[in-house]
Amino acid sequence: MMKKILFAFVFLLVATASFSQTAARQKIAVFVPLYLDSAFNYSGDYRFNKSFPKFLNPGLEFYQGVQQALDSLQNQGAPLEVFIYDTKSRTTSLPQLLRSPELRDVEMFIAHSSAAETRLLADAAVQRKIPFISATLPNDAGTDANPYFVVLNTTLQGHIEGIYKLLQANYAQDNILVFRKAGVQEDAIKNHFLEYAKTTPSAPLKIKFVDVGVDFTAQTLLPYLDSTKRNVIVAGSMEEYFGTKLGATLSPLAKKYPTLLVGMPTWDNVNFNKSEYKGLEIVYSTPFFYNRLTPLESKLAAEFEKSIGSRPTDMYFRGYETMMRFALLLLDTKKDVASELTRKGNSIFTRFDIQPVFKDKKAMTLDYFENKNVYFIRVNNGAKR
Repeated sequence: MMKKILFAFVFLLVATASFSQTAARQKIAVFVPLYLDSAFNYSGDYRFNKSFPKFLNPGLEFYQGVQQALDSLQNQGAPLEVFIYDTKSRTTSLPQLLRSPELRDVEMFIAHSSAAETRLLADAAVQRKIPFISATLPNDAGTDANPYFVVLNTTLQGHIEGIYKLLQANYAQDNILVFRKAGVQEDAIKNHFLEYAKTTPSAPLKIKFVDVGVDFTAQTLLPYLDSTKRNVIVAGSMEEYFGTKLGATLSPLAKKYPTLLVGMPTWDNVNFNKSEYKGLEIVYSTPFFYNRLTPLESKLAAEFEKSIGSRPTDMYFRGYETMMRFALLLLDTKKDVASELTRKGNSIFTRFDIQPVFKDKKAMTLDYFENKNVYFIRVNNGAKR
């Protein structure tokens, strides 16, 4: 079935998506890692017989979500022309794609892109003075002074700020500890906590940072736990192994030492429905949350399963909501879209909170925009809510 989808996609790629021929159309370019040259040989034959390599999934599902949104917009008569580009083409590089004649008057970029690709697209967007919506990369790719660049997948700094606010609002009087190990990213997490404490409008938290290493045991952690109040333990590392080991170590102690374990966005794919986490309350941050229970999400999931024969991943919904929300914004604001990037509304699934980012607070140069909204997923005995 996936092979058929790829064949159908090749046709759609050549055709592009354009509709409402009578009205002036707004133009969008979408950049996706489809690996079509890897999937098909020069004769057009599928390379993998009956199998479907996993590396094809994220880009293809993102594209399918984009296409589903375009189908809905077409049914509404939206005046759009959309160009789809495969960023993993073996014959045409991204710089070559950006020189394509049809891109001369494109008014918006949307991309599922790597760090290097994101930087190229951000540079091209600022030169053209058009918005670039980065849908998947959770960092700024080294971009600065670019008021046209939007990071939807909240950065690490954004997550730490969100966690800090959560702790301020609900756990300020508790025993707050950050258990960490040595590492560059771990130092960044600590620095983000410390920097936000300097600028928070509320009272700064009393947080203790503890280096526990990677070979820690229950005996390593016990001296820092308090049996008379709640212990709020933040996993100060993005590494999944560190977080899961921390959870398994704290779980047996939670009955005597009331504990809340706060995790990182990398925990979204961790299976907490295991006995080693029983009795431990867990919360972690995520910039996107698709619960599949709303009428629209259920409808989209059913259509995907009908055509593909499997359940969609979050990347399908990400493609759908990114295209739908920002296409509607472009259609509504037209040439003024770049000045309306922080506008609220048109929420499909995610309540985006797009805010300007100033890396240098003294210079106050707008470096890019970022989605600052983070959701917190609570886990109790394996059940997420």
